[in-house]
Amino acid sequence: MERTLLPGKPYPLGATSSPQGTNFALYSENATAVKVCFFDESGKQVDCIALKERTAFVWHGMVRHIKPGQRYGFRVDGPWEPEKGLRFNASKLLVDPYAKALAGEVDWKAPIFPYDIESGDDTKKCGKDSADGVPKSIVIDSTFDWGNDCPPQTPIADSIIYEMHVRGFSKNNPEVPENLRGTYAGLAHDASIGYLKKLGITAVELLPVHHFIDEGDLIDKGLRDYWGYNTLGYFAPMSRYSSSGDDGEQVLEFKQMVKRLHQEGIEVILDVVYNHTCEGNEKGPMLSMKGVDNTTYYRTLQDNPRYYMDYTGTGNTLNAYNPQVLKLIMDSLRYWVSEMHVDGFRFDLASTLARELHDVNKLGAFFDTIHQDPTLADVKLIAEPWDVGDGGYQVGNFPVLWGEWNGKYRDTVRRFWKGDSGQLSEFAYRLTGSSDLYQGDGRTPAASINFITAHDGFTLCDLVSYNEKHNEANGDNNQDGANDNDSWNMGAEGPTDDANINNLRERQTRNFLATLMLSQGVPMLAGGDEFSRSQRGNNNCYCQDNELTWYDWKLDDSRKRLLEFTAKLIALRKEHPNLHRRRFFQDRQIRGSVVRDVAWYGTDGNELSDETWGEGWNRSLAVMLNGKTLGVMDEDGHQVFDDSFLIIVNAADQGVEYMLPEPPNGVPWKQVLDTENIDDPFSEAEVAEKVIVGGRAVRVYSDCGEHVGQAEKHRPAKTL
Repeated sequence: MERTLLPGKPYPLGATSSPQGTNFALYSENATAVKVCFFDESGKQVDCIALKERTAFVWHGMVRHIKPGQRYGFRVDGPWEPEKGLRFNASKLLVDPYAKALAGEVDWKAPIFPYDIESGDDTKKCGKDSADGVPKSIVIDSTFDWGNDCPPQTPIADSIIYEMHVRGFSKNNPEVPENLRGTYAGLAHDASIGYLKKLGITAVELLPVHHFIDEGDLIDKGLRDYWGYNTLGYFAPMSRYSSSGDDGEQVLEFKQMVKRLHQEGIEVILDVVYNHTCEGNEKGPMLSMKGVDNTTYYRTLQDNPRYYMDYTGTGNTLNAYNPQVLKLIMDSLRYWVSEMHVDGFRFDLASTLARELHDVNKLGAFFDTIHQDPTLADVKLIAEPWDVGDGGYQVGNFPVLWGEWNGKYRDTVRRFWKGDSGQLSEFAYRLTGSSDLYQGDGRTPAASINFITAHDGFTLCDLVSYNEKHNEANGDNNQDGANDNDSWNMGAEGPTDDANINNLRERQTRNFLATLMLSQGVPMLAGGDEFSRSQRGNNNCYCQDNELTWYDWKLDDSRKRLLEFTAKLIALRKEHPNLHRRRFFQDRQIRGSVVRDVAWYGTDGNELSDETWGEGWNRSLAVMLNGKTLGVMDEDGHQVFDDSFLIIVNAADQGVEYMLPEPPNGVPWKQVLDTENIDDPFSEAEVAEKVIVGGRAVRVYSDCGEHVGQAEKHRPAKTL
């Protein structure tokens, strides 16, 4: 069929289908020619048309008779001057940076490198056609019946975030049909959603689902990328997670998943990687933006543009300082909110996006643009507040409206329960919302995304089972992954038959989970930690798409106990606004003050002195949270009240006797949680004036004592 080319429009960028055909638009400042090439399902090129129109650096044209489902790619010509950062090579097929779906895998044996790979000289141009080794972009039909889809919009302060992997979560679940396991449809299945609801999750945070590729060296080792931090397309859902494959139906399946989760009150947060792409440095492949316009899309060295700035440890850094690249990022974010209905984003290595000339700038263009965008006004924005460059560690320094992965929370809580000395004061700040990090700039405790484990590092089970990493399966001689994990194996490396060690590990796991759910801020639970998922000591499973990372749903008695414990903890937290306050305690520092809404006590029942805070040997304390001082109103203008809580933590090996302080409201304390009690940790009990809190245990008392399920007596806090 003859392809008729019309002028078309420069916007929107990418491929836009209509009854007349498909409009193609590609931004390239330095190109001299652009062609759009079409392929059949076998990968054979069937046509190639030059785009004649160029408007404000956008090459565009409307091609008649091109319908949804058509596979395509770009060929971009221009100067080959690597010393200036210009690496145009029309023999290389390029993925559309705005492609909404992709088909096919990268073939590393194909000539996908723009230079002579045999000599290794990146300044020597390679003229071989790469089309057979490059994924093809797909024209999609964007129509979808969202019906009455209504995002839950759970206030961030009330959120329980569950970090999970789409594939790993359901891949081994026998309750999910085999053909749906490990897919978007598998996550949307009744068995998956029923589990998340029973656990009490309000939001799933999905490891990257933007289309990514496997590195060639992993394929050579018989491995492949599992985490997904190797992005090729910022608009395309990963086809590997689609039960229908890579025929373009992955877009529909993703939308169906989001719609189904929303129907059950669960939000969808995406882990996004706008700091770098899969194209690597000057020795990397040419798959998309490197060939479209290298110096526009990537940050190159000012004094030698042949080479790349690398704030990410991956070889390149996306040039978010460039207005067009910032537009691409914003267009991508808006697309996932407007067209795919996601509810928020966790930004990988977010400090990189805030770098302008070099330094991280929280008043920079990236933040200004996001804060002014009405499409993003109601979505959750979470930063991983660091990168690998100088000055990249920015915990506590992101602007208002942003939450942060609180790395200091993770490190402090691990060290405290491991028994490290001198952690008491730091632990107190983390338990009460990290006011030292977030209080002074208009933010609330919800700015602190609290986590103890995440995809990167040990699982919670491994944190209490291994002193050292065991990453041999990754094929790098155990040289990869972090060496300092603040872990403790309790006396045996890995699994053991020692009952005492296993009991202690189980108790320590409950201590970590209790700390996470009783802390002010927003808890993020790493998927599988609620039933003691293990990766056998591997703390860098980025390349383990197998049984090592897939959730094991065969639960023995101890794992079932932990799952039940976690669900009850989450329910306890959700029922009590006193455990997830919207404001910091009195807007004052913890130490050295007598406050009416929070107080810290020693074993004698008296408030801790400055001297006691400084005692490095001390590994135990009590904190009282007064439920009558929340300082918020409900929708009817009434003050919100809640139970008061007394939380005692003891990281020492031996039990500690406590004289309980007087309840703040004159109602006797009742015990509502004891992590030392393996059989029934939530059993309620009357208490005497003195109690003995066991070694390595958490004890919680309430001035009401009524158990989970009595939420109706608490007036819900107003959404602020």
